Amino acid sequence: MQYSSALLESVITELTRLPGVGRKSAQRIAFHLLRSSEGDAKKLAQAILDLKARVEDCTICGNVTETQPCAICADPRRDVSILCVVEQPMDVLAIERTGEFRGSYHVLKGALSPIDGIGPEQLRLGELVDRVRAGKVSEVIVATNPTAQGEATALYIARLLQNAPGVRVTRIARGVPMGSDLEFSDQVTLARALSGRKEI
Repeated sequence: MQYSSALLESVITELTRLPGVGRKSAQRIAFHLLRSSEGDAKKLAQAILDLKARVEDCTICGNVTETQPCAICADPRRDVSILCVVEQPMDVLAIERTGEFRGSYHVLKGALSPIDGIGPEQLRLGELVDRVRAGKVSEVIVATNPTAQGEATALYIARLLQNAPGVRVTRIARGVPMGSDLEFSDQVTLARALSGRKEI
């Protein structure tokens, strides 16, 4: 349905480009914004502009941050000898919510998917190897999503690090259901998956 306002239609169209937002949800959001005060609309617009201007990748782990390094990498209480490899920053949040992991992270920014043109060069695998070669890492926990792409990435990492001296490569246990994403897993499932990890 086309609205009589081209501006309203434009906002709805832009909102549908967001992940998980269909046309009906976009319409509800657009009408909510229309009913909101100008001050609230400006706050939202400014928050989005600030997000784009000030949030960047951590130079160490690749997580999103406003400061370098990120708060997790800068925390002296974290165990830098245990490195958890995830696909996206959202996965860091999911694991952090469990309260079970006190190591450090490495965010790949994706998973191997030749069909989509994502090969090893498009991921932060070189940086992972560099961190392992630095000699402080004793275990790499591969916590990629339990999908075909995540499994392929996990096997690739295991092969990549198989000759790293003194480094154990493990995979999170199957508490996370196959075909789902870490961000949608509950805290108990993720905690069990972390504690039940095994050698790849």
